[in-house]
Formats: sequence, structure tokens, C-alpha cells
Amino acid sequence: MNFRLFAGVAGLAAAFAATATPAIAQEEAPGEFTVAGTVALVTDYRFRGVSQSDKELAVQGGVSVTHASGFYVGTWASNLSGWGTFGGSNTELDIYGGFATEVTSGVTLDAGLTWYMYPGGSDITDFAEPYVKLSGEVGPGKLLVGVAYAPKQEALGRWYLSADSYATGIPDAPGAKSDNLYIWGDASASIPTTPVTLKAHVGYSNGNSGLGPNGTSVAPTGSYVDWMLGADVAVGPVTLGVAYIDTDITKSESAYLKPNFASSKNGSQISGSTVVFSLSAGF
Repeated sequence: MNFRLFAGVAGLAAAFAATATPAIAQEEAPGEFTVAGTVALVTDYRFRGVSQSDKELAVQGGVSVTHASGFYVGTWASNLSGWGTFGGSNTELDIYGGFATEVTSGVTLDAGLTWYMYPGGSDITDFAEPYVKLSGEVGPGKLLVGVAYAPKQEALGRWYLSADSYATGIPDAPGAKSDNLYIWGDASASIPTTPVTLKAHVGYSNGNSGLGPNGTSVAPTGSYVDWMLGADVAVGPVTLGVAYIDTDITKSESAYLKPNFASSKNGSQISGSTVVFSLSAGF
């Protein structure tokens, strides 16, 4: 979700992990730990096709630590705006962990859990989402299929049922719980002798078709499809990206979610087609 909401921030934590963890790893077991990170600037933070930054710029970053055994932990963060009110720092902080292993030559199975947090906001906006991913190479390309299922939790529940509750902002079903299912597939392929990588994504969401305690929903209209087509260009340590992103959520389908499910500037749909540009670097 917001995705946060299916997609965190802790600059200090990331900096600490990036600097302190390697020293610990080298002291206790040299070569067994790998630390990796990324920072990015995007023209719009889209989580499963829906803007989480009010269709404006977002600064994002993350760091992960992987053990030679396949176990890993990490965190990722982004600023937020619009689409409900999370409160606090208007930040999404994702903390995740899991285990990845090669099940057969060239095929990797990855299972873990992501905890979506909104620092300073209400605790009931945080939720957990387990996932399973299977990835591998097919010819010159890479494929990934994944399933994420978040069991029933208050953060995913439909708290607003009537027109009056939407208008007043007072929930008529406080404490309601719901679950959420997300199934997706990713594909990428590099163009030989060029720094260009083509990429594609398609996902299906099924969950709460209304507003939760934070005025949002991981699956705004109950069920919908999101997709992306794009390309990345590597320029030294920096990657430039462009992606066309869209969903099958229509204006009429999401009208009952307004004003939350709309741009705070002009009321435009935050799940409509868009082109997102990105500038990122790994370390």
C-alpha cells in the first residue's frame, strides 16, 4: 500500500545500517554479509498504479543486508502527500525481511514479509503483508511472478460505508478489518551492446472497496488491474528511467471515494495514466 498502503523512510537508520553493519559483518564473519542500497528521485510515487505523492515529486531510498545463507532484512522509504491523511511526518517506512534461495538452476524462490509503517501517524494505519516471489531468466530476459497476501487487519478494513460518513469524515464501521491480495508479474530485458533495459509490469489487486482508518485503501475499488511499460538507461553509477503507468480504474468507479481519491490541486484522478521519470543510484 501506500503503498505504502504495495511499497518507507529512515534516513538515519539507513545511514547507520550502511556504515555500521559492514564493520560488524567483517568483524564477526568476513564476506558473509552484503549491504546494498539505493536512492531515487521520481516525478510521482505510484504504488500499484495509484499516486501516493499527490502526483508530485518524491524522494525515496532504501538499504538491505543479505546473509550468504539467503536471509535478508531491509528498509525503504518515501515521502507521501494526498490520498487520505496518514499524519505524523507524511512518510512511508517499509521494513521487510525474508529468505531467498535457488530452487533449481537459474530459478530463485523468495519468501518474506513487509511491514508498512507511517511514522508519527496512527498505529492502526500500519499493516503487514507476507509475499512469495519466483524469478528466473528466460533467454535474454528476466521474469518474476509474485503473490502478496495481507491477512485481515484494521488498516485494510472498510470503515466508511455511507455517504454521510464520507461527507463528515466520521467512520460508521470503526474497527472493521479486511484482507488484501496482490498478484503480479514483472519482465525485463537488456538491449545488447546498449545501456538500455526494457521493463514491464502487470498486477491485480483484490481487497477493501472503500476507505480505511487512514482514508485510503490498498485496493480502492475492490479489485483492479495496474500495469507499466518502461525503460532504464544506465549512465555510469546513475540510472535514468521512464515508465508509462496506468490502471483500469475508471472515474465513475472511483467517484464515491472523492475527495480522498483525487488530486488535492485540481481533483483529477490519481490512478489515471501517467508517465513517470526517475533518477536513481545504487551503492
